Amino acid sequence: MQRRLVLLVPGFFGFTSVGAVSYFERVEHTLRAALRRRGVDARIVRCRTQPTASIPRRADALRRQVQRAGGLQATELHFVGHSTGGLDVRMLLAPGARLGDATATARIAERTRSATSVATPHHGTPLANHFVSVQGQTLLLLLSGLATSSQGRGTVVAAARALSVVARLDDWFGRPEGPLDRIAEQLLRHVRLDRSDPLWRYLGQIERDQGAVLQLTPEGIELFDAAVADRPGVAYGCIVAGVPRPRERLAGKDLLDPEYVALRALFRLLHALTGRPHPRYPYPKPGTETQRALDRALGFKVTASTNDGVVPTLSQLHGRALHVARADHLDVVGHYTLAGGRTADWLPSGAGFTPEGFDATWDAVAASIARPA
Repeated sequence: MQRRLVLLVPGFFGFTSVGAVSYFERVEHTLRAALRRRGVDARIVRCRTQPTASIPRRADALRRQVQRAGGLQATELHFVGHSTGGLDVRMLLAPGARLGDATATARIAERTRSATSVATPHHGTPLANHFVSVQGQTLLLLLSGLATSSQGRGTVVAAARALSVVARLDDWFGRPEGPLDRIAEQLLRHVRLDRSDPLWRYLGQIERDQGAVLQLTPEGIELFDAAVADRPGVAYGCIVAGVPRPRERLAGKDLLDPEYVALRALFRLLHALTGRPHPRYPYPKPGTETQRALDRALGFKVTASTNDGVVPTLSQLHGRALHVARADHLDVVGHYTLAGGRTADWLPSGAGFTPEGFDATWDAVAASIARPA
């Protein structure tokens, strides 16, 4: 049995993989290499989750994943949670947590040495309030309908085939590969009508439980913080991300790429919604040294409005700040423009995240895991 286990926990809407699309793109390879440079031998496990389920249900699912991976026999456990995954980890490790099997939960906590959160909304995100609205609930219902009805699945399959054709057409004009091309190659081309297809199972999970939506609002997370304490003896650390406020200056070539223009407009909307702090639930004010580190790393003054397109930067602070990345919410898990064509940039934030920045981010995670207790 492996002495050390490192468990990667995905966030809201998260998955391990759907089709050929991986949630943690190149993270395992990069993290494993960084650990080996420090003489640390560990098995890295990508955990499954329930995409939009409540945090207690997600945390209990995580507990079962740890048990199946042999976590009760491991000497050390190290958790790395992206986005909501960081909250799942905090709940699993909280003293007195009761998640279906109190004995197993306690044994997991005893073996845990570190808990690293990556772009996690420890103090909520205003974006969650949008999903509580009528428009947000309508979107979730639409996704549910696509998964649970034969007509919905048929519509998606037909649309997938059409998008695959459109994605190939732009090759004739010499355009570089974009997100649509990668979606077509890695996901749409493989979608089937069969209910057992991973895409339908994923959407079906969204249909069955959407409890996390309310819990991730600034109002809801205040109750979480009041009830969920850190466990003594566990090293809590965070990776913090943020991007400058988008300022659109589209060049002529950008206007010829409607795919980029549409995704860029979506990011601007997400960034604007996330940048509206709640007037009655403020984020904790960072200390002087932490504020300076944030400002220096991001290259501008970090305020309550600064965010990564999904989570406010100040909401991501919990425990020791391990690294600050000038990156958007998905850049840090490998979905960025300069990733060498291996993945899609779903959130074209213009942050300019690089392979070197990606390596530095996960090197900081490795350093935390390797740090003696």
